[in-house]
Amino acid sequence: MFSVKRLRWYGRHLARAVMVLGLFSQSTLMAQSQDSITIYSSATPGGVPAGLYLPGAGRYSGQVPGFAMVRHVREYDLDRGISSLRVVDVAAGIDPTTVAFRSLSQPDTRVLEQSFEFDLVSTDKLLERYIGQQVEVEQTRGDGVQIITGELLGTAGGLMLRLEDGSVQTLNGYQNVRFPSLPEGLITRPTLLWQLDSPRSGSQQVQIAYQTSGMTWWTDYNLIIDPQDQCKMDLSAWVTLVNQSGAGYQQAKLKLIAGEVNRVQGGRQQSKQRFAVAALAESDAGFSEKAFNEYHLYTLGRPLDLPQNATKQVELFPAVNNARCQQLLVLDGSPSWRGGQQLSENLTGARELDAKVVVQFENTEANGMGIPLPAGRVRVSQLDEADGNLEFVGEDAIGHTPRKDTVILNTGVAFDVKGSRKQTSFRIDTRARQAWESMEIEVRNRKREDVDVVVNENLFRATSWEITDSSDEYSKINSNTIQYRLRIPADTVKKLTYSVHYRW
Repeated sequence: MFSVKRLRWYGRHLARAVMVLGLFSQSTLMAQSQDSITIYSSATPGGVPAGLYLPGAGRYSGQVPGFAMVRHVREYDLDRGISSLRVVDVAAGIDPTTVAFRSLSQPDTRVLEQSFEFDLVSTDKLLERYIGQQVEVEQTRGDGVQIITGELLGTAGGLMLRLEDGSVQTLNGYQNVRFPSLPEGLITRPTLLWQLDSPRSGSQQVQIAYQTSGMTWWTDYNLIIDPQDQCKMDLSAWVTLVNQSGAGYQQAKLKLIAGEVNRVQGGRQQSKQRFAVAALAESDAGFSEKAFNEYHLYTLGRPLDLPQNATKQVELFPAVNNARCQQLLVLDGSPSWRGGQQLSENLTGARELDAKVVVQFENTEANGMGIPLPAGRVRVSQLDEADGNLEFVGEDAIGHTPRKDTVILNTGVAFDVKGSRKQTSFRIDTRARQAWESMEIEVRNRKREDVDVVVNENLFRATSWEITDSSDEYSKINSNTIQYRLRIPADTVKKLTYSVHYRW
């Protein structure tokens, strides 16, 4: 049985342990304090000007297709009662209507007023503020510099000074102007100012959040194809971050949300835009992915430095090696529907066709992927076995692509495979509301190896149609498109014919 003395001993040590744990928790909380950013990007894949990548690209800040939510978690010493808090290290592109302040350690701390001061100091503003006051002006005279002191009367067309003897002198050329001090109200950096009412004095951990322009992100993919062994490929992905917000961020953690988010544009109108979001995460790994609401969340597990006027790339996921792909040549020969002209006989006259170079692959786990792919630009390269170098062979943009979908890339136009298309017969009976048409498509393969060619035919004349004769097997792709998949031997010409009966 415990004595009163022993119970008191346990009590003292328990209180000391609680105090130590409290100090440990507080220090841990302070150690975790950091900035975080949530970047919303509406960048069109491949549509960002190259100038955004260059040093000193601030002149492109108006073109940055995105914005960010910034959150600072910091420690500030506040007085009890009403006091002011001034924070200067905020983004220059801040939207002051979005500013929010809350004390994490003292929720009862109230915000009475908040304001954003952006009257940044400049030479013209200093001169305007010093009209009627004494200034010193340096002017070159021969090999030396003369200092002229006087009362600044005006700045239009140069400086006008009243000297000590009462005379007035104008200076159209001068080197420097010395001012006694910085006038009240002028600041060197954008500043947030709060008037707070705190229930106690001391250090408080607070969160400051606001929205800023000048930040964006997009995804760049690098695909390396090996045309041997029925087309194998390696795929890597990089997130490109651009910061021209007017502030830098250290040890920020990053998340990406890919999807289409509704935004209010122009005050009232709502529009769907493709947005991606970057925010905070926590661990020491790369990106992990999960479904989030109706979007996809990519979490970077390590902190990130993002300086002002900087472009940074971060690997989105580890490179996928030896995935299966398919290279095809695609001929789209028939015209699209043209309103009331779809029954014109000569609408599908003879024409030459280029073969599009297409690379496609399945975004599945069985193919080494199965990863939701954010919209981005895919650059395709191929290994030149003669010297072991990678050569660029084309690029294309993809939209947000869920797992198990097929990615189709149009990388260019084939050099040695061409086609032609002509109408061989046409008959129309307007009273019976019917038409009959026959087509001939020629595919010329001048390569030294066999090629796979896809021919798409758009049956645009009427929604009701029937293929009455065809030289090759075809598949119905949709309500008005048929597709032929052909294997064309090396250095041969393949002729494809079909006849179609339309009703309307």
